[in-house]
Amino acid sequence: MNSLTNFKKPQILSLLIAPALVIIAVLTAVPADATPSCGVTTSNLLYPGQPVDSAHAAHFLDGALDLMCNEHDQYGWALKTKVKGDSDVYIVQNTFPPGADSGWHTHPGPSLITVTAGTITAYEADAPNCTPTIYNTGDSFTDLGCGDVHLLRNEGPVCAITIVVQIVPAGQVRRIDADQPPNCPAFTCPSPTPSPCP
Repeated sequence: MNSLTNFKKPQILSLLIAPALVIIAVLTAVPADATPSCGVTTSNLLYPGQPVDSAHAAHFLDGALDLMCNEHDQYGWALKTKVKGDSDVYIVQNTFPPGADSGWHTHPGPSLITVTAGTITAYEADAPNCTPTIYNTGDSFTDLGCGDVHLLRNEGPVCAITIVVQIVPAGQVRRIDADQPPNCPAFTCPSPTPSPCP
């Protein structure tokens, strides 16, 4: 038997097996348990009737959101923001029929949220025991984004609406679905999906 031929067979065999194992791993991978929204409708308030995407957002060039206002002496108030890189800014309305939820998700930047109708229950994945916070009509709150995983849910009997201003890196998606946190309650989308609000 030719020793050169014997030497090459194991190499060829390993070159054939490695890609096959990669293909098997890809085809049999377990999908992530991402939790998409249930019954929530999102409207673009900057461009009504248009999708909520980076083509229909306000664009701010690098440095345009570097804002500072020090009126502490006059109003007891000061503001300082510093954003490096171009940004997309969204203003959206989220409408939650009773039982609807946003699904577990995060954003690549911060959000300023105001509840304009109904009640929203906010669950934060990093909160001890995932204890929720309830926001009523007129309440405002912030979401840092940047990996902060949360879920908003309408646990009340009437439609709930939030108005949200979001700042995200230019060209990036504004919402990133996340897996179900192990310390938080699992919410199942009812069947049929909650009816849209009037």
